[in-house]
Amino acid sequence: DSQFGVSFEGFTEQRLTRARLRFMNELTRETGVPLMRDVPAGQAKFVVQTGGPGAAIQQLGEDESYHLEVTPDVVKLTAPNPLGIMHGLQTFLQLVRITPRGFSVPAVTIDDKPRFPWRGLMIDSGRHFMPIPVIERNLDAMEAVKLNVFHWHLVDDQGWRIEIKKYPRLTEVGGWRKAIGFGLEAGASTAYGSDGRYGGYYTQDDIREVVAYAQARHIEIVPEIEMPGHSSAALMAYPQFSCTGGPFTADLPGGVFNGVYCAGNEESYTFVDDVLTEVFSLFPGPYIHIGGDEVSVDNWQKCPKCQALMHQEGLTKESELEGYFIRRVEKIVNAHHRRLVGWSEIRQGGLAPSATVMDWVGGAVEAATSGHDVVMSPLADCYFDHYQSLDHSKEPHAIGGYLPLHQVYEFEPVPANLPEAFQHHILGAQANVWTEYMPSFKHVEYMVFPRLCALAEVVWSPKAARNWDDFSRRVRIDCQRLDQLGTNHRGLPVTMEESMADQKRN
Repeated sequence: DSQFGVSFEGFTEQRLTRARLRFMNELTRETGVPLMRDVPAGQAKFVVQTGGPGAAIQQLGEDESYHLEVTPDVVKLTAPNPLGIMHGLQTFLQLVRITPRGFSVPAVTIDDKPRFPWRGLMIDSGRHFMPIPVIERNLDAMEAVKLNVFHWHLVDDQGWRIEIKKYPRLTEVGGWRKAIGFGLEAGASTAYGSDGRYGGYYTQDDIREVVAYAQARHIEIVPEIEMPGHSSAALMAYPQFSCTGGPFTADLPGGVFNGVYCAGNEESYTFVDDVLTEVFSLFPGPYIHIGGDEVSVDNWQKCPKCQALMHQEGLTKESELEGYFIRRVEKIVNAHHRRLVGWSEIRQGGLAPSATVMDWVGGAVEAATSGHDVVMSPLADCYFDHYQSLDHSKEPHAIGGYLPLHQVYEFEPVPANLPEAFQHHILGAQANVWTEYMPSFKHVEYMVFPRLCALAEVVWSPKAARNWDDFSRRVRIDCQRLDQLGTNHRGLPVTMEESMADQKRN
C-alpha cells in the first residue's frame, strides 16, 4: 500500500545513497507500489540492515550471505554487506505475487548464501558489436538470477571492440569489416558505420559507463583480450606484430586462422603490455582473460624469429611456444597486480604459475590437482550457442549442438574424479554465448533464457538441494518475470519428459 515504508540501517552515507536508490527502484518496478524511504524502523514495513559498508564491487570469496524474514507485520532483510542485501532483494522479488490491491509475499524465513564464488556469463562482442544499452540489459538480467561475473569477450578475428588510445588503428581498422558475414542477411543487424562498414567499438568512456553500471549491481567484469591467436583484427591494424607481415582481414567466417602474434618478436610483448595497461585502467577487477585457445602454429613453424626462440629456450615443438607466450604475458599481468585467466589450451607447454584455467575442453582435474583455480565451462553443458531443440526448423540458426534445459540443470561443476582436497580450486562455472550467428541482442536473449536460470541455480544452490521437478515449476515463474523485464526468452517446454520426447522425435 502507499504506506509501505522502507528503513535502512547500518549503511555508511556513501553506500546508503547508492543502495537506497537501487533498492527502491527495483522494489517499485517489480511491485508497482509507491514506497516511502527513511521511515523509522519501528514504523517501516521493510527493514534493511547491513553490518558494514561492504565494497563497491565484490571480490570473489566475499561473504554473500543474507537473512530474509517475512511476517504478516514486517519484512526484515539483513546481510553483512550491501552485496548480500541485493541478493536478498532479488529473492524477495522472486517471492512477490502481484494482486489487484498491490502485491503479496508468503511468510518465510530464509538463510541463504551461494555455493560458488564465480557465477558467470560470457557474451561475445567480438563477432557482432552489441550496443551499450543491451549490455546493460544483460547486467540487469544477471543480477536478477544472482550471477556475479560478466566475462566480456572484446577481441576476436572478426573485430576489435575496445578503444586503445596508444594504438588507434585497433578500432579504426580492426573494429570494422566489409560485411556482416557468417552467411547472415545484411539487415539482421544495425551495426554499420556511415561508410557502410560493419562493426563498431566501445570508447573508453563507454567502458567506464558499463563498469559503473556493473559495480552498482555487484557484478565483476572480466574483459577478454584474445591472444596469441584469434588476433586477425589486431594484426590487420598492426601487421608488424605478426610473423608474416600480413596482410590480414577481419572478413572471416568462424574457424581457426593464422592471425597469431609472433612469439619470437620482443615488440609483440611490448604491444601486449601497452594494450593491457590501458585495459587495466578501465576494469578494476582482479582478473583479465587472455584467451589462449585454438592457436594455429603454421606461422610459427616458418618464422625465423620463432624458431630461434625455440632453440634458445630448448623447446622441441611449436605448441610449447604458446606456453612460453602465456608465461610472458602472465608476468605482465602480475606486474599490474592482476590474475590471468585462459581457456583450456593455456596448459599446453606448461601452465603459467598463477593462472586460472577456464575449462571448456578438459584439463580441470589436472589444473586443480596442481594447485590452480578452475572455472568450469564445458562445451557439452555450458555453451548456449547450441540449439535448444533437435528440430532445427523450430529454432533460429545456431552453430550446432544440442543443449536442452534439463541438461543445463543437471550439470555438476565439480568433476567426479577430483579428490576432495582439491575441490576448493573449482571457483564455479559460467555460460558462454558465442555470437557468430547471433547478430542482435534479441537473438542472444532467446538463446540465454531460461537456460541461464538453470545454470544460476547450479552455481548458487547446494548440490543436494537441486530438484528438477521443483525447478520445472519455479522456472515458469521466472519466465513471467522475464516477460515483465521485456526479455526475449525462449520459454518452455521445461519438463525433462518433454525434452526427451523432443530428442526421440528427432
